[in-house]
Amino acid sequence: MNLSPQRIAAALGAEVLAEGPAEPPVRATIDSRAAGPGDLFFGLRGSRRDGGEFAPDALAAGAWGVVVGPDAARSRLVAPGGTKLDRDEWGRGGWVLVVEDPTAALQALAREWRRELGARVVGVTGSVGKTSVKDIARAILPGRVHANRENLNTEIGLPLTVLEAPPGTEVLVLEMAMRGRGQIAELAAIAEPDVAVITNVGPVHVELLGSVEEVAAAKAEALDALPADGTAVAPVEAGALEPHLARAPRLLRFGPGGDVEALEATVADGVTRAVVLTPAGAQRFEFPFAEAHNLTNALAAIAAGVALGAAPAAMVDRAAGIGFSRFRGERLELGDGIVLVNDCYNANPVSMRAALDHLAALGAPRTVAVLGEMAELGPEAPAYHRGVGEHARALGIDFVVGVGAPARDYGPDELVADPAEAAELLAARLQPGDAVLVKGSRSAGLEAVAEHLVELV
Repeated sequence: MNLSPQRIAAALGAEVLAEGPAEPPVRATIDSRAAGPGDLFFGLRGSRRDGGEFAPDALAAGAWGVVVGPDAARSRLVAPGGTKLDRDEWGRGGWVLVVEDPTAALQALAREWRRELGARVVGVTGSVGKTSVKDIARAILPGRVHANRENLNTEIGLPLTVLEAPPGTEVLVLEMAMRGRGQIAELAAIAEPDVAVITNVGPVHVELLGSVEEVAAAKAEALDALPADGTAVAPVEAGALEPHLARAPRLLRFGPGGDVEALEATVADGVTRAVVLTPAGAQRFEFPFAEAHNLTNALAAIAAGVALGAAPAAMVDRAAGIGFSRFRGERLELGDGIVLVNDCYNANPVSMRAALDHLAALGAPRTVAVLGEMAELGPEAPAYHRGVGEHARALGIDFVVGVGAPARDYGPDELVADPAEAAELLAARLQPGDAVLVKGSRSAGLEAVAEHLVELV
């Protein structure tokens, strides 16, 4: 971070308890065990422990400095009676910055660095597909692009992502997670997006928010963070989001009949080829994926590029570099022609149907779906699970395995207690040429199915 220590302290609103190196820090971290020379450690307060308690350990490891709350400063860095400890007593010359709220300070520093970078920012949220849209945008947008690693998309992960962006970053693609009202607004206040992509709105987090309409209202908070010349990117069929889109300064729609749409789409050998029409012209794209839902995700990412002024031809050249985060449609070859699609990072009724559609489209002699619980669906959860089970039957999925008690509502052919039992069942029942989908909410832990199965088969 090319920010002076004095500017960092001012951005944090910090009291400087001790001064350290004159050069800026290399990175920010919230893990004292990983802190070392050049690191600025933020001692965040958790439900059980105050991370500031570990600030002396970070300083002893050579950290550039620490950011702690007043309680940690008093208990660990200040002697009884309020006397500031001698530098040699608590560290080795690092900065000690005291703030009221270390998490808010982390966010404030991220906002300062985002402004210093002067990068254009694409904020991505939605019920389904936001990580894939982020991954695609990171690959195809021209210039020096920085985006979230894995799922660093929360009130802590997003500012850490911004602070990881190196000098010279031209575009930030920031995935924004949401579990309640006000959270997207909080993240958008850090990111200050120029483009807000809302992939869709569905029955996700309904248990927490009460209705799909409330989910839409929470996602739409991203629109209010846009500048006067900003752009919202939304699907043609926006559903419960539609009433909110009038608040967008400018709107680009993606999908059939939209501003950005795909024509002449074909899939062969794991590659999707399509002509993509945009307000900036049409281009023929080749995408390194076969899933129909990822073509939709690609349209959203292309629309974000168009909103930033990127030429479609420049995005075409980068499409071959698209890669997805772990557990999102990973394709594993198990031998005897058995293909396992490991899509177990998360699940909801929309993404589950899309994954089953892709499984059915693989053209395998036999298709197997291993389905775990879809979490946070509220009192209608059994009905949502039944609907997904009915969809699997309508597609002709040959063998459905439910994992865990809530999965009984899928009406599976076999119901097992846990991922290890599911892997053992599959090892005994799989046949050459099978295509297997493993999918469930993160809480179901279905990544263990693939891990065990690779060992067993």
